[in-house]
Amino acid sequence: MDRKENASGSEPTLPKGVLAAALTPMDQDLAPVYRAFVAHCHRLLAAGCHGLAVFGTTGEGTSFTADERLAALEALLESGVPGEVLLCGTGSSALTDTVRLSRAAVGVGAAGVLVLPPFYYKDVDDEGLFRFFAEVVERLGDERLRLYLYHIPQITGINLGLPLISRLLEAYPGVIAGTKDSSGDMERIATLCKEFPDLSVLAGSESLLLDTLRGGGDGCISATVNVTSRLARRVHDAHASGKDDEAEALQKRLTQLRASIEAYPVIPALKRLMASLTDDEVWCNLRPPLSRLEDKRAEDLLSGLPLSELL
Repeated sequence: MDRKENASGSEPTLPKGVLAAALTPMDQDLAPVYRAFVAHCHRLLAAGCHGLAVFGTTGEGTSFTADERLAALEALLESGVPGEVLLCGTGSSALTDTVRLSRAAVGVGAAGVLVLPPFYYKDVDDEGLFRFFAEVVERLGDERLRLYLYHIPQITGINLGLPLISRLLEAYPGVIAGTKDSSGDMERIATLCKEFPDLSVLAGSESLLLDTLRGGGDGCISATVNVTSRLARRVHDAHASGKDDEAEALQKRLTQLRASIEAYPVIPALKRLMASLTDDEVWCNLRPPLSRLEDKRAEDLLSGLPLSELL
């Protein structure tokens, strides 16, 4: 894998708008099914997604080896998905894996890399967190790197506080390009937009899409956009066109759909929905410790959602 530049030969354009945190289909042996993954990514782009975040939380990225993630990236590129629409999840507790994955993503012209803090050790201080991100930047030593800080404290147990973000921005301006904020805290997102105007801020849920755009943020990266992409794009476009009333009404419906899915464990629910929408059982499989929805809950999920509105 040695594609040195993106399609235009220039540095990546930062991702904005509606990005899907793409799911990863697996076979019965829990190996990634690359043909279904590629087809799904193309489907999401055709449905209006501005970009794709691959191998993040929703994509079960931390459950896959670096080699598996790299093979998926290669499959996407070979299928014609341009690197500049990809935000690659490269976070790992192993610094060297994060560096390896990030270097590969930069090398193929990806728009950026989405990096979790090292999440195994808890109660670490800001100095340790700064050193981790600084090591990633320094070891790559590539001016094309655009690093997105992934704030999801309910999963990692790690808080990326504003003082830490400020320090990283000061040390690596232009390289620390943005953040995905999955805290669900709109007040924090609004503060990030206000305090760091050069930082691209993306909400972790499409339920906050319109408020984030209104606050000066760049959009959302969301799990449930795997099935709500068309509607999420309509919210974005209505806002961009100055159609505030239309955007508000569409956002209300989008938030309702998100809430209906969030009533269940989100990744198993989304995979069950994808199995139904595509009639392909590879979507039902998850790597432990995640588990399938029980049959009764799956039936309730499918009967409670208007499948014609999805994807």
